[in-house]
Amino acid sequence: MLPDSFTQKRHFIITLGKLLHKFGATTYRLENHLTNVSRFLAIPGQFIITPTSMTFVLYNSEDQLEHNFIVRVPPGDIDLGALARANELVDELSTGQRSLSEAIERLEEIKNKPAPYSNILIFLAFGASSGAFAMLMRTSWHDVFWSCVLGFMVYLLVLWSERSKSVANMLEPLSSILAAIAASAITLFDPLINVPLVILSSIIVFIPGLTLTTGLSELAERHLMSGTAKVMDASMTMFKLYFGAVLGMTISSLFWQPVEFVPTELVPQWTAWLAVLILSLSLVIVFKARKRHAFWGVLSGFIAFSSSYWAADYLGVALGAFAGAFAIGIYSNLFARFLKAPATVVMLQGLVVLVPGSKVYIGLNSIITGSDMIHADQIGSQTFLIFMSLVAGLIFANVAVRPRNSL
Repeated sequence: MLPDSFTQKRHFIITLGKLLHKFGATTYRLENHLTNVSRFLAIPGQFIITPTSMTFVLYNSEDQLEHNFIVRVPPGDIDLGALARANELVDELSTGQRSLSEAIERLEEIKNKPAPYSNILIFLAFGASSGAFAMLMRTSWHDVFWSCVLGFMVYLLVLWSERSKSVANMLEPLSSILAAIAASAITLFDPLINVPLVILSSIIVFIPGLTLTTGLSELAERHLMSGTAKVMDASMTMFKLYFGAVLGMTISSLFWQPVEFVPTELVPQWTAWLAVLILSLSLVIVFKARKRHAFWGVLSGFIAFSSSYWAADYLGVALGAFAGAFAIGIYSNLFARFLKAPATVVMLQGLVVLVPGSKVYIGLNSIITGSDMIHADQIGSQTFLIFMSLVAGLIFANVAVRPRNSL
């Protein structure tokens, strides 16, 4: 690495950091990863990462000066394939398979690489994930079907938001408004659907349970600014989604009378396993995971669900989530160790099955309206305990099996 200049190394570190942030790397993992990379390149560095800003402080031993770089960035979206490629690139650089100049060119290729899955597949994944969530909530087949249909509608709004900045700025509440109006209209010819649950299922991709969990994890790691920012961002997203649903229901009531819900037969218990399979396959597409990692991502969902499901019989629901998070933490660290890929690739897909973001929405509905979308005792305290259990499970897993990959 000696022939490479400080300017090249600095450019690589900054470009790598911005790329990993853009594609969803968590703050504490990203800071650790950049520290490892700067140490390998023989440039002492310190990094402060938040969801909307990045600060790089790099020390040049040649001129004995510190070089600071501060940039404002939008919050990142999850792209597990890009994270895996960037991690692979750093491994190739550290083993001498690529020069620094080649690595810089490769970063640009990763940044500009087209989406790995077609819009048709993503369209199907949105609808399937909504239907799968409805199945996990043990509702009726009517709810599952209409949740799928409205999930398709939500993806059309996502496509529209990619072409319109104004729509992008109001995507979450707009999706809730239209989903609420559509669900209410459906009751005019199918009164067998649970409207609040169908609305929640159709917008489940926007429910920020994963963001809340990562925010709390960052707070536990003493990354206070980033953790607080993520928790507040997730809270505001939840409020926007719920407000949109309430507004949509109010608008629909101006045009037709609400139809009384007629309870019907629920889906069988075994469909929960089918739901986990469908949801895990959908997450592979939505999170843009590489095809070579698809099987491991689906397996992650089953490990998370089965561990928490069986542990709940002995420890209760909240501590069952601890067992699920502990299992998925160990599994993701072993995955990173043996497959030389970021632990995040499979950990996020497992966590989505466990995070109780939907329960926050349901609890919010209970507080405001006084009615229950589903029967659940002490949902507020239970949700809080589940979040704490998830964070604790991941911490204990990192102690039991030390991660060898900083991502």
